[in-house]
Amino acid sequence: MKQRVLGAGGPPVGEVGFGAMSFGGFFGATDMETSHKTLDRCLDLGVTHLDTALIYGPYTSEEFIGAYLKKNGAARQRFSIATKGGIHPDPRRFDNSPAFLRQCLETSLKRLGVEHVDLYYVHRRDHSIPIEDVTETLAGFVSEGKIGGFGYSEISPSSLERAAAVHPVRAVQNEYSLWARQPELGMLQACERLGTAFVAFSPLARGVLGDVDIDPPQLPDSDFRKRLPRFSAENFPRNMARIRVFRDYAKARGWTTASLALAWVLARGPHIIPIPGTRTPGHLADDAAGASIALTEADMKEIDTILPPGFAHGHRYSDQQETGTEKYC
Repeated sequence: MKQRVLGAGGPPVGEVGFGAMSFGGFFGATDMETSHKTLDRCLDLGVTHLDTALIYGPYTSEEFIGAYLKKNGAARQRFSIATKGGIHPDPRRFDNSPAFLRQCLETSLKRLGVEHVDLYYVHRRDHSIPIEDVTETLAGFVSEGKIGGFGYSEISPSSLERAAAVHPVRAVQNEYSLWARQPELGMLQACERLGTAFVAFSPLARGVLGDVDIDPPQLPDSDFRKRLPRFSAENFPRNMARIRVFRDYAKARGWTTASLALAWVLARGPHIIPIPGTRTPGHLADDAAGASIALTEADMKEIDTILPPGFAHGHRYSDQQETGTEKYC
C-alpha cells in the first residue's frame, strides 16, 4: 500500500489506517481472538496506523491491542499507534487538566504495553482550560518522549490555529465521509496550511457505505448507531435511497462500495488519512483496496451528483452525543 505522512515530522503510514473503536463493542460484541486476527490482516495489507482510545470499551480496545503487541513483538515496529484521553468514562465528562491528561496517558501506555505512542489526542476539548494551556501540556509529553506528537479530535479550524501557534499539531481527527462533509468548510484547508494530518474517522458512514444493508431495528441495543439520528425510522430509508445509487455506480465500475468511498476520501487531499474500522478481518481487503483506486476529476463530479454535499437526512449526532464537538460555519 502507498503511504502518507502522519503530519509534519510524523511517521509514514499506510494511506488507509484502522480505527479500533469497534474493538470496544460500540458496534456489537467483540472478542480478543477475532480482534487479533483483524490486526494480523492489517499487517498483511499494509494497514499500519492503529487508532484507539481510553474510552473504547472503556479500556477494551487498548487492552486487545496491548495483548497483541505483547505476543507479536515485531508488530510494534510496523504499527504506528495513536490513542486518546481527556474524557472521564463514568460518569462521562471532559477534563483536559495536566494531571488528568497525564493519568490518561500513563494508563493507556500501560494497557498498550509500550513506553510511548506515535500520536496522542485530546479526545474532546474541556473549554474551561484554554487550548494554548492544553497544548503546552501535550508539548511536555513530547519532550519527555512519551508521545511522538499530538492532536485534537472534533475541534474547529480556529481552535487548531490557536494550538498550532504554541506548538505544531501533528493531526486533527474529525468525522469525514460522503455523508459528513463539514470539514470541507475550513478544517481540511487549515490542516493543509499548517502541515497537520487530517485523520478521517467513520469514512464509511458508520458502515452504511458498504455492500450489505444495515437494518437499524435489528441492531443490538449496545450498538452506537441505534441512537444516531441518521439511522432513525424516518431518516434511514431516505438516506439509503441515495446510497443504493452510489452502490450501483461502484458495482458498475468493478469496485466495492467501501473501496470507492475510501478512494473518494483519499482523493480529497494528500494530507488526509481515513481510518475505517471493523470487528472482523473480512472487510479489510475492501478497505485497503480503496488506496489502489485513482479517481479522475470526472469521477469526482459524478459522485457529487449521486451523493451531493448535504444529502444526508438527520444530524450526525443527537444533541446529547454532540456534546463536546466544536461547531463552525
